[in-house]
Amino acid sequence: MRWNLNYMKLRDKLLLMYVLSVFIPIVFTNIAFYQVTTANIRSQKTRDAGVALNNLKNELRVTIDQGVGLSYSLYADPVFNETLSRSFSSHSEYIRAYNSYLKSEFSGQISQGIRWYQVYTDNPTILSSGYIERLTEAVRKSGWYQQLKDHTAPYPTLVTGDQGLSLVQRLNNSDTGGIEQLLKIDFNMDLMKEQFRNSGFDGSVYLVDPEGYIRFSNRSSSGPTSVGELYGNMEFPNKTIRFERIYSGINYLEGWSLQGVMDEEIVLQEVRQSRSFVVWLACINFVLPTIIIAAMSRSIHVRLVRILKHMKKVKTQNFQTIPPENARDEIGQLTTEFNRMTETIRNLIDEVYLADIQKKDLELKQQQAQLHALHSQINPHFLFNTLESVRMRSLIKGEKETAKIVHHMAKMFRKSISWNQHEVTVKEELELIDSFLQIQKYRFGEKLQYHIEADESALKYRIPKMVILPFVENASIHGIESTPGEGLIQLFVRVEEQELHIRLEDNGIGMSAARLQELLLYLDQNVDMGEHVGMKNAYSRLKLCYMDRFSLTIQSVEGQGTTIHIKLPLEHNSLKEVVQKVNF
Repeated sequence: MRWNLNYMKLRDKLLLMYVLSVFIPIVFTNIAFYQVTTANIRSQKTRDAGVALNNLKNELRVTIDQGVGLSYSLYADPVFNETLSRSFSSHSEYIRAYNSYLKSEFSGQISQGIRWYQVYTDNPTILSSGYIERLTEAVRKSGWYQQLKDHTAPYPTLVTGDQGLSLVQRLNNSDTGGIEQLLKIDFNMDLMKEQFRNSGFDGSVYLVDPEGYIRFSNRSSSGPTSVGELYGNMEFPNKTIRFERIYSGINYLEGWSLQGVMDEEIVLQEVRQSRSFVVWLACINFVLPTIIIAAMSRSIHVRLVRILKHMKKVKTQNFQTIPPENARDEIGQLTTEFNRMTETIRNLIDEVYLADIQKKDLELKQQQAQLHALHSQINPHFLFNTLESVRMRSLIKGEKETAKIVHHMAKMFRKSISWNQHEVTVKEELELIDSFLQIQKYRFGEKLQYHIEADESALKYRIPKMVILPFVENASIHGIESTPGEGLIQLFVRVEEQELHIRLEDNGIGMSAARLQELLLYLDQNVDMGEHVGMKNAYSRLKLCYMDRFSLTIQSVEGQGTTIHIKLPLEHNSLKEVVQKVNF
C-alpha cells in the first residue's frame, strides 16, 4: 500500500482521502441510520400492533362472556327450564305462569354487549310473545340453526347470521320430555365494530372461525368485506406483516382466532416521510466537508505544483525564484528555502563555475604550449639525424648519390614546414615515413630493407602528425644500425572494429625484459625527455589527444627484434574535437 501511494499524485491522494474519510463514511452512516431507524420503527409498530390485537382479543372475549354468562344463568335454572317444557292446559294458564315467573326471569338480563336474546321452543302450549318464540320449520332452516346442528356440546356455540354474531345455547339441563328449547343471544355488532375501529391496529383484522372462514372484519362496508370467505384464499400485498391471536382453553371459543394483516408501507410511512430530511442532512454533511477539504487541498496542491514547476526550470539553468507569499506553514517555509537555495546555486555558478572555466581554459592553453614545445623539439632532433646520415654517406661514397638524398630531405622539409595543422591523413604520414626510410636506406645500403602496407580504407583517416615516424626512426637507428646482419622494418596499417591498428616490426637487436620495463615506465612518467626523445614526444602527444582511449604495446626479445602495436579510436570527429579544444 505504501509503495502504491508513493507513486500516486498528490491530487489523487487528496481525492482518495476524501472518498475514504468523508464520502464513504457519510454514505454508510446515513444508510445505517436509515436502516436502524426503519428497523426500530418497524419493530415498534409491530409491538404496538401486537398489543392492540391482544387488547381487541380481550375486549371481544369480555363482550362474548356477557352472552355466555346470560346463557349459563338460564341454562342452570331448573325452574326456568321446567316451566318452558311444561304442557299448559290453556292459554290463560301460560299467561299466569309467564307473568308470575318467566317475565321476571327475562327482565334485566340485557347488557351493553348484548343487543337481544330470544328463547325458541317447539312446546305447542306456549304462546310467542316477548322473549319467547316458537321453534318453527322456518327457524330450523335458518343459517344459525344449521350451524348449531353440528354442535352437540352442552356449552354455548358461537354462530353467524344475518344480524352478525350470535351465541346459541341448548336448554337441556333437565328432562324436557322431548321438547327442543334453544337460547339465541345476538351480540351488539355496533359495539364490536367500535371495538375493532378503536383497537389501534393499523391494518385489517379478521375474526376467523375454526373452519377458517372469516366471520367478521373491520374492513369498510363500502367495499368488499370478505366475510364468509376462506382466510387462506385471501390475497395480500407482498410486503405485509401478519399477526395471529388464537383463542385456546375456552370451550365456546376454541379454534376461533383474530388475524391481523398490516401493510409494511403503511408501517414505514413515517420513515418514508422523513426520508427527505435524511437526504437533506446527508447533503449538508457532504457539502460542508467537501468545501473545507477542497479549500485546504487547493492550498496544498496549487502551491506545491508551483514549486515543482520552478524546480523543473532549474534543470534548464533557469534560476528564477518563486514570488514570495505571506505563509508560515511547511509549504511556505519550503518556498523560502527553495528561493534561498536558488540564489545560492546562482551565486556559486557565478563565482565557482566561471572561475573553474577560466582555470580549465588556462590548463588548455598550457597543454597547447606544451604541444608546440614537443613539436619544436622533435624537428631539430630529426634534422640532426638526417644531416648526420648525409655526412657519413658522403665521407664513404663521395658525392655520387647526394642528389637523391637531398631530394628526400627537401621533400621532408617542405612537408614539415607546410603542416600548419595538428593532424594529417594516414596517407600523408606514410609518405613522410617512406621518405625517411629512403634516406636511411641511402645510409645503410643493402643492410636495410623495409616494407609498408596499409588498407585503402585506412588512408583517409586523420591522426596527429609525426606520431608514427619517431617509432620508425627508433627502429632504424637503435634496432637495425647495431645488428650485424640485414635489417628489415615492416609497417602495417589496418582498420579493425572501429580502431586504427598500426603495427611496426623490426628484426634488430631488441631489448631485454628489464630494459623494456624501464622504457615503458619512462614513456608513462611525466618527466623531462631523455634518450628516446622522439618516442617520448609521440607518446605524449597521443596521450594528450586521445587520453585513455588509445593503447601502445611494445614487445621485444633481445637479439630478435621489437614489435610496436598502436591502437587509435575511429570515433566520428573525435580527433577534430580534441584538436579544437587544444587550439582554444
